[in-house]
Amino acid sequence: MASTRNNATFFVAGATAATLIPYLLRNIKKVGRKQEIKSVKSTEDGIRSRSSEKVVMDSPDLDNRILRKAEGALRMRTSRLIIVVERCTNDHNYSAILRTAEALGVQHVYIIAPQARNATLRVNGEVEIGVDKIEGVSTDNVKLVRSNGTQVKRYTESEVKDRANHHLFAQRALEWLEVTEFETTQACIDKLRSDGYSIWSTDLSQEAVTLDEQGLREEGQVENIIPDKLAIVFGTEAVGCSTQILEESDKRVYLPLRGFADSLNLSVATALVVHHLFILDPTLVGAMPEEERIALRRQWYAKLATQRILSKSDKVRRKRLNGTIKALEELEHHENYPEQYEFPLTKEQLEKLHKLPAVRKELQDLEDEVYAKALSAIEDLVHSPPEPIQDMRRHDDHRQTYTGRNTKKKGGEAWSNMPATRYVDTSNSDTASFFRDRVKANEMKYDT
Repeated sequence: MASTRNNATFFVAGATAATLIPYLLRNIKKVGRKQEIKSVKSTEDGIRSRSSEKVVMDSPDLDNRILRKAEGALRMRTSRLIIVVERCTNDHNYSAILRTAEALGVQHVYIIAPQARNATLRVNGEVEIGVDKIEGVSTDNVKLVRSNGTQVKRYTESEVKDRANHHLFAQRALEWLEVTEFETTQACIDKLRSDGYSIWSTDLSQEAVTLDEQGLREEGQVENIIPDKLAIVFGTEAVGCSTQILEESDKRVYLPLRGFADSLNLSVATALVVHHLFILDPTLVGAMPEEERIALRRQWYAKLATQRILSKSDKVRRKRLNGTIKALEELEHHENYPEQYEFPLTKEQLEKLHKLPAVRKELQDLEDEVYAKALSAIEDLVHSPPEPIQDMRRHDDHRQTYTGRNTKKKGGEAWSNMPATRYVDTSNSDTASFFRDRVKANEMKYDT
């Protein structure tokens, strides 16, 4: 009888435990989610409290505004997130992706098997990126070249201007980004793995999970759905990511769409996905080791100073050297791609081409000399930077359009009195004098 009672007791205990375990597990998950929600809420509250404080914005009276803007961008830069572009074949997308990365604060872009990107637009035999130089030029004197080197046979004037704009924006973005190129997909994967990055690839297949809370959170997961270090991969315009990268990925992700179109232009997809990652995890913003931020600050400040301390004679000399290099690089392109030209290089042209290394060295020596002066002028600011601009929008007096003069004229009355088209003299707040004074002070200090 006692044995029967004991068995009954064990049975009841076991049944009770079996009933309670799922209940406890559910509640443990709920507690974890509540803690996470509470943590997110406290972060949001902190953001609200900071937003109630006075935000430093650009203004005509703000001193050292270019340094403050650089510091603002630097404080919001992230190296936790890397954009990886695998075998992009369209230079329009390439330049748009770089601009997107810079604008959203992603410091590192990895390019797998990059196409040749130089000299895809030539005017009168020279490589051009300025829109002003395009306007008024006959399309007969323009060559549009694809990233793979083949010439575009038919194009309009607007397409030429569009290409010029993309070159300009890409070049400006590259000044503030770190772009690393890899010959093979495996080389890029090995680098990411050695640096501890998780790899997510964008994928249109039904194996991909949606890029949202529901799709990314795994059963029982209570920690952040975005890894501490993440590389997000975008594939070619035509077929997407390669099988190799898909198989090596920790996740395949898909941005939910709501229309008949089931895919987007590569650069548009990159912008939307990366922006959405920042929404899913706001702590990505500004996530960068302090030593990397200090190194970038030194690099950026010195670059800004370098652009402003050149003397008039040095500017003339640099312009001449750059012009010579452009002309010689066109000859170099002719030598490398003879099939694109009607006649071979002459003996005189080949002799000129041999001067290219020496001219490049002369320009590099000039740049190094100016950079050394700039570096000495900003070194103390590296560890004591000015207060950053927190809202990156320009003041109306500092806004300007990048369209050419003829386009502005066509705008006529529709564009009159708009902030972006009127010219405001901002020489009084010019940062150039600030840097030049610091260079002079350093020179006087060393002379004494």
